[in-house]
Amino acid sequence: MQKETGMKKNSKKQTKRAEQAKMGAAQLSGLQQRDANSLVIGMDLGDRTSFYCVRTLGQERIATGTIATTAAAMVEFFQGMKRQRVVMETGTHSRWVAHLLELLGHEVIVGNSRKLKLITQNDQKSDKVDAGLLSKLGCVGAEWLYPVYRRSDSVQRDLAMVRAREALVETRTGLINHVRGQVKSYGCRISACGADRFVEVARKELPEALRPALAGVLEILEELEDQLHRYDCQVKHACEQKYPQTKWLMQISGVGALTALTYVLTIEDPGRFESSRDVGSYLGLVAKRRQSGGRDPQLGITKTGDELLRKLLVNCAHHILGHVGADSDLRRWGLNLVAKGQKAGQQGARKRAATAVARKLAVVMHRLWVDERKYEPLRNSRALAPAA
Repeated sequence: MQKETGMKKNSKKQTKRAEQAKMGAAQLSGLQQRDANSLVIGMDLGDRTSFYCVRTLGQERIATGTIATTAAAMVEFFQGMKRQRVVMETGTHSRWVAHLLELLGHEVIVGNSRKLKLITQNDQKSDKVDAGLLSKLGCVGAEWLYPVYRRSDSVQRDLAMVRAREALVETRTGLINHVRGQVKSYGCRISACGADRFVEVARKELPEALRPALAGVLEILEELEDQLHRYDCQVKHACEQKYPQTKWLMQISGVGALTALTYVLTIEDPGRFESSRDVGSYLGLVAKRRQSGGRDPQLGITKTGDELLRKLLVNCAHHILGHVGADSDLRRWGLNLVAKGQKAGQQGARKRAATAVARKLAVVMHRLWVDERKYEPLRNSRALAPAA
């Protein structure tokens, strides 16, 4: 009896799958017969399967379904269609899927997921609902999707190298903090030192009781240091051989090869910004605003754009404002902000000033890149000197 029941269940599943496959084939045949530029296909990309919703330009829904998130499945579904508009959100799979569909001749719009609050904050959110909303927005107009800029393959590969280095840096930081925490639990401390010297110092100062437990961690830290050195050599080589425009950015004291390369790779085309000031907004270094009636509270920065580049620029700003920073207009302007903030009793005045300097630094770097000119650190101060 159990075997017969199992066979019945299997036969029902097989029948259902066969019916779904038959319906899918009929839908696909109907879509392939449609005229070019007459449909909008919204896709919610999943890790294994993706939902799609097909509408006419008049927003009439004509097909829904799922498709495997593989290159073979995408080609099988889209290759027989005439050119149509395909809409998706930014995500892990959006880059390669968009590239593949463009090779098949379709118009692809990749929407900025941070801007699509209609989808991300929907109370009835699901993959199927998301695909339907994407197709609706694609019918209304591309500008409502806030399409993202997609980098070339070579730039994306080099940017992956920079991000791999950052992943190792974060791992190193976590392991160093682990060692310091364990040592503190035994009533000891490891002397303050740079991350590149931590293993050397720790081996001298580790309590004897902890040496067997932490020896492996120190070996991994030593290996990480070697790998980071190799990445640093790759960054330097890329700046010298592939991206000579970084030399204009590294004229600024405090901006090194890593920051310059990350900036060039993230922006890629400086001409896509109408004004250099737009770069600060693109990188999320401008303040948010919630003005309503007589209320206009002071808020933090938007933090949109590339997180790694924003962090690197803020680190450069702290260097510029620090005791080893070279004299420049940026430094004077930032220190003036710090003095004003401290006088007004603001908490974190130096951090606020560093963020403001980072925004100005991003603008200056863009202008140096576009104009390919020599950096003058005290240009504004010299221009104001005669008038003073």
